[in-house]
Amino acid sequence: MQQLPIFLNLTGCKVILAGEGEAADAKRRLIERAGGICVGIDDKDARVAFVALEDGAGELADHLRTRGLLVNVVDRPELCDFTTPAIVDRDPMLIAVGTGGASAGLAKAVRQRIEALLPPKLGKLAQNLHSARSGIRARWPDGTTRRRAIDAALAGPLNPLDPHAHENVDRWLAGEDTNTASGMVIIALQSNNPDDLTLGQARLLGEADHVFHDVRVDNVIINRARADAVRHMGEPRDPLPVGLVLWLQLRAQ
Repeated sequence: MQQLPIFLNLTGCKVILAGEGEAADAKRRLIERAGGICVGIDDKDARVAFVALEDGAGELADHLRTRGLLVNVVDRPELCDFTTPAIVDRDPMLIAVGTGGASAGLAKAVRQRIEALLPPKLGKLAQNLHSARSGIRARWPDGTTRRRAIDAALAGPLNPLDPHAHENVDRWLAGEDTNTASGMVIIALQSNNPDDLTLGQARLLGEADHVFHDVRVDNVIINRARADAVRHMGEPRDPLPVGLVLWLQLRAQ
């Protein structure tokens, strides 16, 4: 990973936009869509800048950087402190697809494919889950149990690919417990190629609280687990940690 993907809150914030023409207009729409306020290069309150100039872009970027601003130079990734991804907008859910400036066309193509997969009201599912947070915490006070119940629901009645999933939140919260069982799950991997993971294996990796793996399992596989899942080298021993434990090993070739 060559860049850290982050979501920047620009609501009510001043953002320097230098330049004119189609490229500058596109950045202006992006800034304003995110709630930012476009200002000139002399504004001292701005902390982010976009430069859309044919000539002198590097010099202006360096000047703004000395003032402590993070700078994006349109179509010049080597001059950028950050790049802007292709965006799938299902407000409040956002999906960003970036290539670090390597190919905007590729990012757009991937975005278009994701757009075709996701229902228009996916954002409504996020809003309904947010509104139900107090009820979810009341029903599942323990954090691990709560996370696992949500994971199970998102694989079932709240499936994000279901166009009507947003209508099911209240029924799910009032219904039977959908929490999956705790215990150890053994996955025998075909290879260290993440493309060889089945959908079920990828889902289990995303649910695991602890990931045990043998020395032959590559980090490209381990990194498919949640960022807060605890990694362990070697086979699990009794007593097992609480929650779902995953034991990954490569098949004998």
